Amino acid sequence: MIRVRFAPSPTGTLHVGNALSAVANRRFGDRLLLRIDDTDAARNLPGGEEAIVEDLRWLGVDWDEGPVRQSERAGRQLEAARAAGLPQRFEGVMLWRDEGPPTFHLASVVDDIDFAITHVIRGSDHRANEDLHAALHRALGSDPPQVVHHGLVVGADGKKLSKRAEGATVASLRDAGYPAEAVRAYLEELDLPRHDVHLDLDRIRSLSVEVLGGLDDAALAARVGVPVAAASLLRGAHDLVEARALAQSVLDPPSNRLLLSPETLERFAELRSQLPETLDREQAKELVRELKAVGGNLRALRAALTGAEHGPELWAVLRALPRDEALRRALP
Repeated sequence: MIRVRFAPSPTGTLHVGNALSAVANRRFGDRLLLRIDDTDAARNLPGGEEAIVEDLRWLGVDWDEGPVRQSERAGRQLEAARAAGLPQRFEGVMLWRDEGPPTFHLASVVDDIDFAITHVIRGSDHRANEDLHAALHRALGSDPPQVVHHGLVVGADGKKLSKRAEGATVASLRDAGYPAEAVRAYLEELDLPRHDVHLDLDRIRSLSVEVLGGLDDAALAARVGVPVAAASLLRGAHDLVEARALAQSVLDPPSNRLLLSPETLERFAELRSQLPETLDREQAKELVRELKAVGGNLRALRAALTGAEHGPELWAVLRALPRDEALRRALP
């Protein structure tokens, strides 16, 4: 059985590179331990662990054990070092601080041993720790796990991607409106890159369009938080933020109604009042055809209903607006 662990520090929302490690570990391992590496108290942020858990759940990355906090196992980690006769300084590296708590190196290796981790999959920025950790494993009487290092997700300049950069964190991608499935699919496409890769927001946007386009009306409307009848307004949106804006442009009453063609609006009101409260797709399209056939000013109708002369297709607007609301907007 392949046992892996994902071991972020509780410093807030996941960096997209850490999310790549999480996805890779979940795909590769039979059992995944979520371990919170909180040995460096100065770097830990309030709510940092909760943010990590939220990000992982949003991405659909589950785990079989944990979360386990390294700080809560300090006694066990020091006990293992003493039992093996390890000095405080091992191969030039401190294993525990003068005031007692273990450092990352001792805590990580003891925890890997106790949780029977067979494979360690992590970013190449940890490559420098590999020999030290292998020596610690042997000193503690354990065979080192197999280690796989993958390339990092970097910025356009090839340098470390700051958390402040656009799309650099899971939370920022979520706030930008990209569905979780698109972000997860992007990370799975990267797989285990041998070299550093540039963050490709264009690819994430492309996957976002695919994901949203594959949802049926009910699922798409639920994501955006609008009635199913408004789903047609959302088609073609690149992300959920854009989809919400499209919906609001129609569903929110216009601040300035433009009643430009009384004859068209009167004819629309006459036809619309005879139809159901909510139109289906064909009824909405037929209503547009009837108005067009009698020379109706469709731009004026759109302006009355939405306050703008351009926007989603008119039939989608008619389908999204209930009868009484449409009539209220169209009549003086």
